[in-house]
Amino acid sequence: MIHEVPNAAADTTLLEVIVSSVEDALEAEQGGAGRLEVVRNLELGGLTPTIDTVQTICRRVSIPVRVMLRCSESHSPGPDEVEGLCQEAEGLASLAIDGLVLGFLREGQVDVPTLCEVLSRAPNLRATFHRAFDETADPAAEIERLKRVPQVDRILTSGGVGSWNVKAERLRSYHQAATPKITILAGGGLDRLGIDQLLSETGLREFHTGRAVRVPETPFGKVQAQKVSQLVAAWRY
Repeated sequence: MIHEVPNAAADTTLLEVIVSSVEDALEAEQGGAGRLEVVRNLELGGLTPTIDTVQTICRRVSIPVRVMLRCSESHSPGPDEVEGLCQEAEGLASLAIDGLVLGFLREGQVDVPTLCEVLSRAPNLRATFHRAFDETADPAAEIERLKRVPQVDRILTSGGVGSWNVKAERLRSYHQAATPKITILAGGGLDRLGIDQLLSETGLREFHTGRAVRVPETPFGKVQAQKVSQLVAAWRY
C-alpha cells in the first residue's frame, strides 16, 4: 500500500525544482518551491543521487522530496542495470521521501514491465514518469497505459516541440486525458511567460524547472532563491 505523505492538493499551484545539493534544496524552499526533485549529474539529465544526499536534504527541508532513479542517459536499461535500479529503489523506500522519478522505454512505448518491476521494490512510494514520455510515439496511448500503474501519479512532459501555443494545446489534451488519475507536470525550458500561458490556457497547476532557477543558467549553476521566487510569482501576486 502507498503510504499517505504530504503533497500538494489537486487545486494548488506548485513549482517543483531540481536540486543536486543541500544548498540547492534550501534555496529552492526559501524561494517558494512546493516540491524538490533530487538528482546528481544534471548535465546528463539527472541520475540517482547518493543516499546520504537524499537523507540530509530530507532532514533540512519541510517540503516533499522526489528522487531521480536513473543509472545512465539511456531510457532502456539492460537486465543488470534494472537489478541495480531495483536495489536503489529498495534503499530509497526506507527514506522519508514523497516518491521516485523514473521512466523506461522500449521501441517508442513505455516499458511497463520494467517500470512495475522497479516500483515493486518500493511499494510505499508514488512515482513521476519523467521526460522519457516525450520520446514516445503515441503520448495519448501511453497516458492510458500509465494510468494502469497504480504508483504513477505524475507525468513530467515539456509538451513536445514548438512554440508555447503549440505546447499549450498538447499539454491541455494530456491534462484532459490524464485527470484525475495522473497529474501532468509541465517542464522543459519553462520561464515566467511560459508558466503564465500554461496557467491560463491548460488547467495545469504543477510546473517543473531546473536551469531557469540556477546562476548561471547551466547544469553546473547553483539554485538561487530569488530566481525561484520570480517563477512562483506567476501565481502568487
